[in-house]
Amino acid sequence: MKPIKKILTLAVIGAAGVATFQVGQSLVQDVRFARAEEKVEHARSELRTLGDLSNSYKTISKSMEQSVVHLRVTKTGRGMRQLPQFDDETLRRFFDRDGDGEPDVPEDGVAQASGSGVIMDAGNGEAFIVTNNHVIADASTVEIVLEDGRHITDAKVVGADPKSDLAVVKIQTDRVIKAKWGDSDKLEKGDIILAFGSPFGYVGSMSHGIVSALNRQANVISNSFAYENFIQVDAPINPGNSGGPLVNLAGEVVGINTAIASRSGSFSGIGFAIPSNQAKQVYEALKTSGKIVRGYLGVQIADIKSPPPPLRERIDAIGYEGEDGIFVDGVLRSSPAYNVLKPGDVITEIDGQPVKSTVALRNKIAATGPGQDVKLTIFRNKKTQSVTVKLGEQPDEQSEMAMRNPADLPGNSGIGVTLVTPTADDLEAAGLPADARGALVKQVRPSSLAARAGVRPGDLITRVGDTDIANVEDARKALAAMDLSKGTAIQVANREGERMVTIKQGPNPTRQR
Repeated sequence: MKPIKKILTLAVIGAAGVATFQVGQSLVQDVRFARAEEKVEHARSELRTLGDLSNSYKTISKSMEQSVVHLRVTKTGRGMRQLPQFDDETLRRFFDRDGDGEPDVPEDGVAQASGSGVIMDAGNGEAFIVTNNHVIADASTVEIVLEDGRHITDAKVVGADPKSDLAVVKIQTDRVIKAKWGDSDKLEKGDIILAFGSPFGYVGSMSHGIVSALNRQANVISNSFAYENFIQVDAPINPGNSGGPLVNLAGEVVGINTAIASRSGSFSGIGFAIPSNQAKQVYEALKTSGKIVRGYLGVQIADIKSPPPPLRERIDAIGYEGEDGIFVDGVLRSSPAYNVLKPGDVITEIDGQPVKSTVALRNKIAATGPGQDVKLTIFRNKKTQSVTVKLGEQPDEQSEMAMRNPADLPGNSGIGVTLVTPTADDLEAAGLPADARGALVKQVRPSSLAARAGVRPGDLITRVGDTDIANVEDARKALAAMDLSKGTAIQVANREGERMVTIKQGPNPTRQR
């Protein structure tokens, strides 16, 4: 009997174990299912979020489509007639009548161009459109095509600014809706943006992407004194998009599409747009007066962080240890900065705000306007101080900040200058003020350190290192005390203005040919 009880006991225990195992497995499966169900629900929630984003795109498109326009431009002049692309060698030879290896371009003709724009003001039977200058430059006629199919054939260019590549076009019409400006200063890398326009003539197109970078200089504006401070985007921008709006998720214009970086002429992943805060200022000025008036300081500058190689020694010589700042390499005579700023100064703040790049300083000066005072914090003579400059009006053919490109002159040893204490006649002949003081350079020996540094006859040495120079004797003493191995900054003045050079012993440079 005992063996039977024992067997029954073992059977019960075994059955209980199996039941426990099955219950355990069931619980595990229940947990796994619950987790899977949770993942599916979360994924569906994410899809609803993506659906919300898609709906946002649709809403933005509907809010913008009435404001975006297509421009058809006719340009008449020499070499304007359009020719086919001469990728085919037979065609290339056929049109090469003068035998120079290139197809001949007709002297006179008519070219058709197109671009985009956005209506930023409307009312009282007229509307104002912002676009790119390069879209309407040299135009004989400008036609505007609205979203509803209307063609405005008598559009008028009321103002253009080649330095910013912006222009304003006016049309006489009603039943149009203006877009809203956004704040481009609030943009950050990674923000979603949408680009509107007519790529390759496909009117009413929209693409999307993100902000890839800010404050880009791309050297794409065809003007020697261009203001480039681009928003870089990866939203597809192609020929025909120029002048169209770049829009944020609030449906606000935060940029004007302008250019692409491409070797093929089509989009390659990098597009550039003018920030709305810059575009709005230019737009308002062009709309009101037909031109933009900018503030003017009159200095030659370089970024402390990345100066041209010839300036590196001069910056090192002044003893500035800050990470950010703008090095003043020269001051133009008769400019607002003359007698206020000096070569060798480092500008660290403007109106209490840190200045980290020449682009930021140029834009701030330009935006402030003529007649306004700006307070500059500068580093001079190893001390920080403040100065105030009343800005002038920027000349048409000049930027308020010309980047200096010093001459590359050969030289190897010796100071190599002949100095005199200038007379009144000397100062007049050199184009210097009658009260100027210093040591006047009469001769510069070729292949000398002075020649290599860019010192020229007619320069007036006014400061050597930390020593002010009033005459030849002061100059000789200061020059004799220089440490040529480390280099010494020398301030000179001439009829053009003031600048700073560095005298330093070094190898004889040679030019590559």
